[in-house]
Amino acid sequence: MPRRSRPASIQNHHSPALRSELAQVAARLIAEEGMEYGAAKKKAVRQLGLPENFPLPGNAEIQDAVRDYQAIYQEDEQAERLAWFRSVAVDLMHLLEPFTPYLTGSVLDGTATRHSRIDLLLFPDSAKDVEIFLLDRGMAFRHGTPKTDRVEAVLMLEDEEMPANLIVLPPREERIQFKGADGRTRARTRVEAVEALLRDENG
Repeated sequence: MPRRSRPASIQNHHSPALRSELAQVAARLIAEEGMEYGAAKKKAVRQLGLPENFPLPGNAEIQDAVRDYQAIYQEDEQAERLAWFRSVAVDLMHLLEPFTPYLTGSVLDGTATRHSRIDLLLFPDSAKDVEIFLLDRGMAFRHGTPKTDRVEAVLMLEDEEMPANLIVLPPREERIQFKGADGRTRARTRVEAVEALLRDENG
């Protein structure tokens, strides 16, 4: 049986339309299923029947597609979700003020999904100080896996009303800007700026 040749759109790995379609499929998987960016891109490749070596869009492009998807399909839900996440983040940041908390990640940039968690950067003298602080207040947590050796610990709060990752770094790291896998600087902000976002959202 003769082999069928791939459609021209699939043969052309640099087709802008095909890359855009892949980004849109990945964005839907992230927004609806809570998938990580890398896993969503790989699943989108499979769903579209593309070759495994198809050049993947960068995370910045996927993030823009997630934002577009949420604006079209989840506008009201997204506004309510962000307001809730950011309100919880403010409460946590006030509680954790001794450890100089910063908000970062999807709750800050506005792309949080229903599966997201609040990402807070903490800069204590020691990760043990944070653990003792949480234990003294009866706040259950488990240890996550740091994505870089710059991170001393990731403490994941096990409270559905406070779904947060506390990312613990040495105090010296507070002066250093972090970059994501796409090379872009990861935004982070103190509680006053988060409170300002909430005021703007509430009119």
